[in-house]
Amino acid sequence: MLVNSKAMLSKAKKENYAIPATNFIDLDSARTFVTVAEKLNKPLILPFAQAHKDLISLEEAALIGQYLANKVSVPVALHLDHGEDFEFIKEAIELGFTSVMIDASKESLENNIKLTKEVVEYAHQKEVTVEAELGHVGAGTNYENHETTDSIYTEVKDVEIFLKETQVDSLAVSIGTAHGAYKGTPVLNFDRLKEISAICEVPLVLHGGSSSGTNNLNRCATSGISKINIFTDFLQAAYRMNKENKPKDYLEMKQLSNQAMAGVLENCYKVFATKDA
Repeated sequence: MLVNSKAMLSKAKKENYAIPATNFIDLDSARTFVTVAEKLNKPLILPFAQAHKDLISLEEAALIGQYLANKVSVPVALHLDHGEDFEFIKEAIELGFTSVMIDASKESLENNIKLTKEVVEYAHQKEVTVEAELGHVGAGTNYENHETTDSIYTEVKDVEIFLKETQVDSLAVSIGTAHGAYKGTPVLNFDRLKEISAICEVPLVLHGGSSSGTNNLNRCATSGISKINIFTDFLQAAYRMNKENKPKDYLEMKQLSNQAMAGVLENCYKVFATKDA
């Protein structure tokens, strides 16, 4: 069932677990994620990132997400991930996305607040939930040399100001993860997470969940993070599955990829301690 993210994330925050946000890039990946959620009776956030608009169009993503969500009984939020500009976000809302993210995390605090407020005011009129990012989760191609990433930790002093001014529904924070694959396992700042969680009334989001380590992710999910984004882990699992099994044709390659991605999501539900829908 197609819903916005408000009720599912509120429940996750209250009961100390996280919901996987599984970025899709085609029909196969989206269908795999929704099928697993229905089989396990778990909630799902199904994001499509603006950065992937050249793989499938926003309109295609909206049609895929709505069609699949409306076929199942579990709650599924169709989410725009890392919306970079207001016009693209508005288009996503008009096409039927039920949740959107405005990522102005590279901007100054003042500009981040300004841009986020504009999105919130527009989206809330349409009953669409809004996620924003404070601090910045950068790239993680070489975690062992942290100087090569542009990640910036979320400042606790900024959180209350940001929430009061913007009225966002969820907040992505930066505590040491990064997008992409790591060399090594990141060291996360759980003290910072505890400080933010103690003053934050809205559900918290962790980006860059892939390859962040099972223990790290479980601790995040049970210590204040209500949504964890995963993408690279799905791609890597599909690649490994095909490399090991040497498919004889394209159809077998797709089947193996779907099987591998399903396995990753089933494990995420366990690691994130996700409760039934």
